[in-house]
Amino acid sequence: MTVRIKICGLVHPDDAAAAVDAGADLIGLNFVPGSPRCLTLDQAEAISERVAEASVERVAVFKNASWDEIERVTRRIDLERVQFHGEETEEEIELVDYPVIKAVRGADRAAAEMYPGSLLLLDHPTSGGGQGQAWDWREAAELIAEGIDIVLAGGLHPANVGDALENLGDLLPWGVDVATGVEGDAFRKSTEKMQAFVKAVREVEAGS
Repeated sequence: MTVRIKICGLVHPDDAAAAVDAGADLIGLNFVPGSPRCLTLDQAEAISERVAEASVERVAVFKNASWDEIERVTRRIDLERVQFHGEETEEEIELVDYPVIKAVRGADRAAAEMYPGSLLLLDHPTSGGGQGQAWDWREAAELIAEGIDIVLAGGLHPANVGDALENLGDLLPWGVDVATGVEGDAFRKSTEKMQAFVKAVREVEAGS
């Protein structure tokens, strides 16, 4: 199984192109007000168009957004998935005509049962998304063993993603997600860090 690699919080088209070149499978476009990586529609469109011909999934990230806001984005930006980081209900998620990633805090079994139709992104149990805080990723192993597709997130970076995956034993997650762990200055993504992150993931896969 190939572990999909999602690089989230892109703020520049050049970074999106570099992420694709590094081997990313998904890129995240942030529409969360107050986030330093929150994009305008013009910025998001430029990023999306830059990788339109690439084999990468474009993911819009929302947190407790209104339906009007979701429609405003999805009407304008070409996307393959939508990610929710708030208190959205399964009923609300089902209204979206895209495959959904639902972020939850930690290896939350109740959440896994609450969102059976969504791909679960397991973030830090208390800090939530975008904070770059590590946690005990081994807690995800039980959910993976039960056949639940998860994206491992929270504090991952090139130096620890290999250990995080190896600590899951023989189990590999559907994917891994990184934002702050591959950043340089001004929230721009570092080409070298993205390449190192992808290399670390692929090395664990090769040894599995």
